[in-house]
Amino acid sequence: MDGAVVSRRTQVDVIVVDDHPLFTRGLSLLLPDVSEGRVRVVGTTDDASAAAALVQRHRADVAVVDVQMPPPGGARAIAAIRRVEPTVRVVAMSGSADSDAAVEALRAGAASFLPKTADPEALVEPLLAVLDGWSVLPEALLRRLLERAAPTDDEGIAGQLSADERRLWRLIAGGAGTMDIATTLHVSERTAKRLVAHLLRRLNVATRVEAAGLAGRVGLEQGTGR
Repeated sequence: MDGAVVSRRTQVDVIVVDDHPLFTRGLSLLLPDVSEGRVRVVGTTDDASAAAALVQRHRADVAVVDVQMPPPGGARAIAAIRRVEPTVRVVAMSGSADSDAAVEALRAGAASFLPKTADPEALVEPLLAVLDGWSVLPEALLRRLLERAAPTDDEGIAGQLSADERRLWRLIAGGAGTMDIATTLHVSERTAKRLVAHLLRRLNVATRVEAAGLAGRVGLEQGTGR
C-alpha cells in the first residue's frame, strides 16, 4: 500500500479473539510498536461466544479471529461479529494451512485469511488494507482455492449444481419439452421456462441442444429426472 492510503487512517482499533494467551499478548504488545502507533489492540477474549459483544463494546475497526477456537468456534464468532457489526472487517488467522478452514472463515464473513506464522510487522499492511475494502490471502492459499474452484470435465460442472438442477439437466438431455418438464417437476410452464433459462446460464450454454450435448460430454447419467 502507498503512503497516501496509510496516512488517511491515524488509528486502527483491533480486537483479538484467540485462545492462545502467548499469541494474544504478543500481538497486543508488538502491533502498536511495529505500526508506529497506528494499530492498537483495544480488547481480547479467549471465548468465541464473547467476540461480537467485545467488538460492540470497543467499537473496533478490525477483529482478528483464530478460526480454530474451541466451540462455538472461530467461524461462528466471525458470523456473529458480521451480524451485529456489518462494517467491522474481520481478519481470520490459523496456525495450520488447512484450506477448508480458510473457506469456512471466508464464507462466514472474513475479509482476509492469514497464517499465524506471519510476523507482527507483516500484519500491519493487511489490517490497513481490509479497511480500504481489500481481501488479503497468502498466494499459496489463493492458488489452492482457485484449483479447488476450477471445474473438471466430469464432476466439476455437475458437482457445482444442486440436485434439482441436475434433475432438470437430465430431463433436458433426455429431450423433454417445457410441458413435460413442468409436469415432472410439478411447476407451471412459466416456472419451467425460468428454471431452464437459469440452468442454461449456469452451464454457460445458449440452447437446450447445447445443454444436452454438454451432458453427454461430461457423462451425466440420463433418466427420468426422479
